[in-house]
Amino acid sequence: MTASGKPKHAATVILLRPGETRGFEVFLTRRPDGMPFLGGMYCYPGGTVSKEDCAAAMVSRTVGRTPKEARQIIGAAFTPTQAIGLWVAAVREVFEEVGVLLAADSAGAKMSMISERAGRLIQHHHEVSEKRLSFAALLQREQLYCDLASLSHFSSWQTPAQFAMRFDTRFFLAALPQGQIPLPTSYEVAHSVWLTPDRAMQLFTRGELPMIFPTFASLRTLADFETLESVLRQFDLAK
Repeated sequence: MTASGKPKHAATVILLRPGETRGFEVFLTRRPDGMPFLGGMYCYPGGTVSKEDCAAAMVSRTVGRTPKEARQIIGAAFTPTQAIGLWVAAVREVFEEVGVLLAADSAGAKMSMISERAGRLIQHHHEVSEKRLSFAALLQREQLYCDLASLSHFSSWQTPAQFAMRFDTRFFLAALPQGQIPLPTSYEVAHSVWLTPDRAMQLFTRGELPMIFPTFASLRTLADFETLESVLRQFDLAK
């Protein structure tokens, strides 16, 4: 089958947390079998960049990185607005798929997850999933901004030309915010699991954790790090 056009821009987020005993773990989600792209595969939360992600109203709800800075990292093939839209899409998608919100106040202070806000975000997630509330409107209600400083660009992968459905995907790293727990399932997540990179690769080798090569390659890179702190330092996410 021959691709009919250019690949769509997409963003995905590798969430990290400290391991239960040592090291660190990554959050992997299994897409429902019926999904037209990566159905039945384990991957990271993510999706296609939308026009709204690049809109001025949405960009105004961001802190931690300017459009110019985003373009310097992503590359000159993107306009500043397109570049920052990738970061916005990453923040939006990880909330839509697993309910984790990478947000801060207007001064860049990390969002505090008090019980009242946690309850509201559960309701907001339902509203966003049902398209009764836009992501920008959610941020406005909570007086929050996309915390782009919480994301570090990790890698990029493009679907081969022979595939009909193609994506040019930017992978980002982010530490799981304190006080937040990803949803175990959602409309785009059939199953989810926290695993060390080594364990995930072992399960893949045994045929128990199906994934495509970019997912495996990212795990292989992360497996070279012993601690979460070392990963965060390497990718300029250390506090």
